[in-house]
Amino acid sequence: MTNITALSQLSKRVLSTDRTERRSNNALSIVREAPIPRPARFRPTFLAILVAVSALFPAALPVWAQESSEIAKQAQNPIASLISVPLENDFNPQTGINKEDSYVLEMKPVVPFKLSDDWTLITRTIIPVIQVPDLAPTVDGTTGVGDVQLSLFLSPAKAGAVIWGAGPVVSFPTASQEILGTKKLSVGPTVVVLRIQGHWLFGTLVQNLFSVAGPAARADVNQMLMQPFANYNLRHGWYLTSSPIITANWEVNSNQRWVVPVGGGVGKIVHFGKLPVNIYTQFFRNVERPDGTTSWSARFQAQLLFPKKQKE
Repeated sequence: MTNITALSQLSKRVLSTDRTERRSNNALSIVREAPIPRPARFRPTFLAILVAVSALFPAALPVWAQESSEIAKQAQNPIASLISVPLENDFNPQTGINKEDSYVLEMKPVVPFKLSDDWTLITRTIIPVIQVPDLAPTVDGTTGVGDVQLSLFLSPAKAGAVIWGAGPVVSFPTASQEILGTKKLSVGPTVVVLRIQGHWLFGTLVQNLFSVAGPAARADVNQMLMQPFANYNLRHGWYLTSSPIITANWEVNSNQRWVVPVGGGVGKIVHFGKLPVNIYTQFFRNVERPDGTTSWSARFQAQLLFPKKQKE
């Protein structure tokens, strides 16, 4: 799963800052507390890397004869007792004032810890690398690291009919550029609930962040994220999937608050040698979105899986 959709939150911060602090007719003249340095324009080398990596996939498609549906379901479960390293790539076309593309790479390692025979702690860290185009006449495009998030889920070690996990989520002000983060330390609750029924795995992850420390000049954080997910597992490691990320910024006007995508895609468990990798692609249409954000997006993920070795 993923954190708050980075680009939409950037655009909402730019727009809300302008509406609350404007002092001239320049639409976004005071979006920053201080002048933002103008780094050299980023060229989408990430896309070239993605294409190069994707070229390896055909070699992996002749997968082992017997695909493990259990591995597929564990990969789709955000709180499975499984070490994994998802690499999520989000492409957002026609954003900013010049309708240019933006890109977010999220590295999201998940590590479970056995606390006792009854309880497991699952840690999920989200490290975003963000590339945005010019968002306003005085807000140049840039590339850098965004705010890092850490989620801790306490979950029963023995799964029942309903699988659940709950705990805190913390967002750290680690952004390398002013516009790539909130400059606030934020905390809040997070919970995930899911069920597995036959070929189906479905559930929802919800979190809400509240700022607790940071510069008073920066906008407060009160942001909700909800990610419903549904997967239908087919033969040979293939599956159909939909996991849109719905976000709401409670600090802005209601007509600029929501990002509501609708869509889905297809995925497959493949193997590189003995390493299972969960690969999927999804496309979304944003039926509700703030001004200046894209009307559609594409997501590609390659998730490295490290299942426990079965005892012989």
